[in-house]
Amino acid sequence: MAEIIQKDGTWVFDGDALRLTPGRDKNVGLLRRELGELLVPLTALAGISFEQGRKSGRLRLRLRDGADPLLHATGGRLTEPHDPYQLVVESDRYGVAEYFVDEVRNALLLDQVPSGPLDAYALPGPAVPLSVSAGDGVASFDGERVRLEWKWQAEDAKSAAGPRTLPLGDILAVEWQPTVGLENGHLRFTVRGAPSKVPPKYDPNAVELWGFKKDPLMALVAAAVQARLPHPSAPAVLEKTGPAGEAPAPAPAAEHDHDALLRRLRELGELHRSGVLTDEEFNLAKQALLKRL
Repeated sequence: MAEIIQKDGTWVFDGDALRLTPGRDKNVGLLRRELGELLVPLTALAGISFEQGRKSGRLRLRLRDGADPLLHATGGRLTEPHDPYQLVVESDRYGVAEYFVDEVRNALLLDQVPSGPLDAYALPGPAVPLSVSAGDGVASFDGERVRLEWKWQAEDAKSAAGPRTLPLGDILAVEWQPTVGLENGHLRFTVRGAPSKVPPKYDPNAVELWGFKKDPLMALVAAAVQARLPHPSAPAVLEKTGPAGEAPAPAPAAEHDHDALLRRLRELGELHRSGVLTDEEFNLAKQALLKRL
């Protein structure tokens, strides 16, 4: 097991998953604190890196495309204090951070985790019900429907229509956009049969955001809804039957773990002999594999 504890948070890796717990430091973003502890399976990772600085460094996780509904709904636009997949590391813990990176990379190599996109979410998204007040409205989600209520600052086009209730089945897409410069952000729902080119300021299916403290929390609503929409890369479901309409034959059983580990050990040897792995990398990977045997 590898562990790194910082004021910014604590990351623990047990060989199968990473547990990310936000710290209590004042610099930890509001979204990270509200999101709470995350359990990221190894199969959701595309990579990990550590960047050193003069006073502090930064651990970064790179998730596979389609692994996390939060990243999908926000389009990678979460800023540094709110990104749950970054950890600020103090300079006296650089060695620990480098060891942590090596452990995760060795596990990715040994488990042969691909870096390509997923067709199902590996993380469940924020818990529901939840409600967030920011910008010109309040967005609530109970797992089945979204409710939008308007503040007094909302435009007449919204307030005159009153609160909106959007059944999950009518929502085609959701997007969170932060405020950038003079351009306001938004939480927008694309709804079946509704115009999609209305500016968020006047769109009754969007909350306009003005760059205030609670704006990032609207990303939690976006992620909770996204997690319950069809995955954008999910393959079409086809019904398969056997001859004469019989039930399909069961899939062959997975190869025994012991045999799979022996196969991976041979593959590591081939990578070492071909020069892909250095002596040090090969020895580290082999030791980790032998522990599992």
